Amino acid sequence: MSHRWTVRLRLTVLYGGLFVLAGAALLTITYLLLGQALNRQPVSASAVLAIAHAPAGTSSVAAQLTAPVSGQIDLARSTEVARDLQSDFRAATLTSLLQQGGLALAGVAVAGVAAAWFAAGRTLRPIAEITATARRVAGRSLHERIGLTGPRDELRRLADTFDDMLARLDTAFASQRRFAANASHELRTPLAINRTLIEVALSHPDASPDVRRLGETLLVVNARHERLIDGLLLLARGDQELADPIPVDLAAVTEHVVTLVPAGPVTMTVTTAPSPMTGDPVLLERLVQNLVENAVAYNVAGGSVTVSCAPGELTVTNTGPVIAAFEIPRLFEPFQRLTDRVGSATGTGLGLSIVRAVARAHGGTATAAPGPSGGLTVRVTFD
Repeated sequence: MSHRWTVRLRLTVLYGGLFVLAGAALLTITYLLLGQALNRQPVSASAVLAIAHAPAGTSSVAAQLTAPVSGQIDLARSTEVARDLQSDFRAATLTSLLQQGGLALAGVAVAGVAAAWFAAGRTLRPIAEITATARRVAGRSLHERIGLTGPRDELRRLADTFDDMLARLDTAFASQRRFAANASHELRTPLAINRTLIEVALSHPDASPDVRRLGETLLVVNARHERLIDGLLLLARGDQELADPIPVDLAAVTEHVVTLVPAGPVTMTVTTAPSPMTGDPVLLERLVQNLVENAVAYNVAGGSVTVSCAPGELTVTNTGPVIAAFEIPRLFEPFQRLTDRVGSATGTGLGLSIVRAVARAHGGTATAAPGPSGGLTVRVTFD
């Protein structure tokens, strides 16, 4: 059970246990020292004799020392009574000490455990701040910092180290996104030039059939590269935090996208309910478009696609070849495709990667599971 205890509870048990052990040790030491002190102060026989000579009826000791026959005081008897008195007094004193001390220890232990609970909470408060910041950072907010104040103790050094790590990560991710965006922009220009040159060559009236076939093939390859560059640019944009989110209805976006995607030989069923949220309409449109296009492309003739939009959730299910559950996680990685999926050769391998990046940028998650009749069910949820 101890591995299920929180750190605060374990610290409370530790502090409270040490406090109780210290109190018990103090009570034990007091008991032993008091017992030794009582042993060093015996009741003298002369004192007993003096008490015995007291007027009749004023001392019970006199009754114990009076000889039953002669009525005279027996010195040996007084010594024995002195030892008994000392033993009884010692036992009564130590017993009272144990009883009263035990009650006091129990009361102080309860107060000590309560104080330990609050002390542990105060000690762990900086850890709670670090944890809260880490959770926000996990939600794509690398620019946040803990900024812990106070003495430069171990917790302060931990918070400062964490802030330094966040700064380096923020710089690295920003540099990576800028590189992807700049590279995508730079590659667009030569691809556009290539497309123009090929189209000009194909428009020439004297072009041979072989040249035309080669040109058409090059146009297809060039178009795929353009889609790849656009996907990389969108993926870099989706990995960034939204700058100016605006109110948008995910249901309206879904209905608009469905009308633009040709279903072909696939039956498409769409059900929507108002789903207001805050985000980037362009990115959300691309998210829905990728899901619907994938559901249509990776399908079978006569198959079906079901698109369902509910408040805070979008689900797209399609029919198709059976997909093993262990192969699904890698579909969300860039440039990962299942080679046995229909039309996989024409894709860029960025569709679901963009979906996941856009979902994360909007504080959501994207998950997938095998469809009930083959294919895939992709669910995107937004907080």
